[in-house]
Amino acid sequence: MIADSHCHAWRRWPYPPLPPDEDSRGRVEQLLYEMDCHDVEFAVLISAEITGNPDNNDYGAAIAARYPTRVRHFVDVDSSWSPTYHTAGAPGRLRQLYDAYRPAGITHYLGSTNDGWLRSPEADSFFATAETLGVVLSLSVAPCWQADLRTLAGRHPDLTVLCHHLGLPAPGARPDGADLAEILASAAVPNIVLKASGYHYVSSTSWDHPWSDALAVFRVLFEAYGPARLCWGSDFPASRRYCTYRQSLEVLRTHASFLGSADREAILGGTLAAILADTHPPA
Repeated sequence: MIADSHCHAWRRWPYPPLPPDEDSRGRVEQLLYEMDCHDVEFAVLISAEITGNPDNNDYGAAIAARYPTRVRHFVDVDSSWSPTYHTAGAPGRLRQLYDAYRPAGITHYLGSTNDGWLRSPEADSFFATAETLGVVLSLSVAPCWQADLRTLAGRHPDLTVLCHHLGLPAPGARPDGADLAEILASAAVPNIVLKASGYHYVSSTSWDHPWSDALAVFRVLFEAYGPARLCWGSDFPASRRYCTYRQSLEVLRTHASFLGSADREAILGGTLAAILADTHPPA
């Protein structure tokens, strides 16, 4: 069973330069086609209300309602592009969005600079609300935030935090470097999980599949986190600028030769399925 922990769908293509098919390149039918071609059972749809897509939460909810066995929707809450980013009232906005959409999870994109928000009572209440609602938190979190995340996630052990794209070490980061040290330290907190995705962001050469330098980073993270805390993700369709959907799969399926067959099965779908099955939404 293969399951995709990180993909998107947009009504309008959000990235410059705009392609000639901007009104179809990001739409969910493209994703479903790739899933069907590669025997992907279901995917987590990460809403991101970025350029030209202020209604992406609505679009994601409509997709999940139309394809309930294929898509699990994670709603965008107060991400760094939002005018409400790290302003007062985040827990209330989270609850309102949950009541409106009843998503399987939520996503929050932190900025590249640590503004201290994860150390605030507001963030603690935000995490507590997500924990109470029984959703999974998909978090875009750079290494500069990891120390704060360890403290906060440790206070909310029933909230699973899925960190995007190997924890977002800088492109070309060394396995023994400072970025990796922070991400590796977070392995001590059992409810922090990494998405095995976005190798093109981690590599010093984003086009050079299978990104051998990023694979070296992944190997170190695999040894720290283990297969039960790693979930494969395609980053489709954003990843189309760097690789095909199949190439995103084959990084793990073919090129991560240090993985055993049971490791691959877990990372390619078993771990994500277990995480989602273990959520307990309120009645």
